[in-house]
Amino acid sequence: MIDRLRKKLILVSAASIFCVLLGIFVLMLAMNRLQLNRTMDDLTDTIAAHGGVFMEKNQPPPPVSGALFGNVINEETPYSTRFFTVWLGDEQQIVRVNVESVFSISKSQAQEYAKAALAAGAERGWVSNYRFKVFRFEGSTGIVFVNGEMSKLMVARSLLTAFFVLLGSGLVVLILIILMSKWVVRPVAESYEKQKQFITDANHELKTPLTLILSNLDIVESEVGKNEWLDDMRSEGERMRLLVNQLVMLSRMDEDSSNLCMAAFDLSEAVLDTASEFQALAAERDKELLTEVEPLLNYEGDEGLIRRLLAILLDNAVKYCDKGGSIKLSLCRKRRVTILVENTYEKVEQLELKRLFDRFYRADPSRSFDGSFGVGLSIARAIAKNHHGDLSAYRREKIIGFKVEL
Repeated sequence: MIDRLRKKLILVSAASIFCVLLGIFVLMLAMNRLQLNRTMDDLTDTIAAHGGVFMEKNQPPPPVSGALFGNVINEETPYSTRFFTVWLGDEQQIVRVNVESVFSISKSQAQEYAKAALAAGAERGWVSNYRFKVFRFEGSTGIVFVNGEMSKLMVARSLLTAFFVLLGSGLVVLILIILMSKWVVRPVAESYEKQKQFITDANHELKTPLTLILSNLDIVESEVGKNEWLDDMRSEGERMRLLVNQLVMLSRMDEDSSNLCMAAFDLSEAVLDTASEFQALAAERDKELLTEVEPLLNYEGDEGLIRRLLAILLDNAVKYCDKGGSIKLSLCRKRRVTILVENTYEKVEQLELKRLFDRFYRADPSRSFDGSFGVGLSIARAIAKNHHGDLSAYRREKIIGFKVEL
């Protein structure tokens, strides 16, 4: 149990770290993308403001981080940013192309880029590695394309660096959590060990006096004969012994599954055998027990515990099924081995399904004794979990059901 708790702590911590780092990376990606677009838009605005042509030598540089993106103005080159401009006619036809500032784009390619930009139907956008802007200058319409390949490359490199930094940070934090998890769960482990020790001690301390009491009752009964007081004392003593045995078993089930007798067996036959043991009891109480079992279904597990799980669920169904009602037991293999136990119950809406598996929980507020202590379903769920499965409760109209997945 403590190992499972520690694994869950590590898993939850790892998932939280992953989500936080992923959120940070996505935020950085969005901010870098936004900054890239703004920088390239500043360049396209500056060029468009001068009619899509070279700036004059004495023109100040555009208000952007030119050093980062290689947009440098010097005495040799009026404007080093690679760009080209396409001018359009009144009917959006291409009338002129200027590719003097870029050597990797031909006029025919520039025309294809212009058509793609027009097809986008936006004032700004990206066509391949070029950021474009549709502008008007002195009565003419043009599209300026500025090369952003180097800018994208720089952004990609910075994001790659950030990714590895975040990944390394996450791994370091995860390693620290794994190393510290033992210290974190230590108080819980100590409390759990004390609880187990208490149950073990209580078992030894109670069994001896209970055995003596029941033995002395036999002696007294042989001398004075049977009477109702002795019967009541014997009944309560047996009830106490049964409760102690169930608590000890529940404590052992919680420890681990290493002591299970795992072996392959015919689960279909085990289900039918267990159901046949309750047929007479159900009929005696005016309740019908129906079975729907997939034949020849083999399973590898602890057959004794699986039979006990079935017995607990069927005993529970017989006790709480409405008089004249029906109980249905079914077994099938879907993605996992599935066992369903359902019974009719008029007061099903009053049940707190989430609490049914709590130890000592009784649906009856008066807690009148009906032969059970409220730990049977806890034992059944522990058996299911030790077989890497689960036990859950559900309800439909006037029906309560339990689903076992193994």
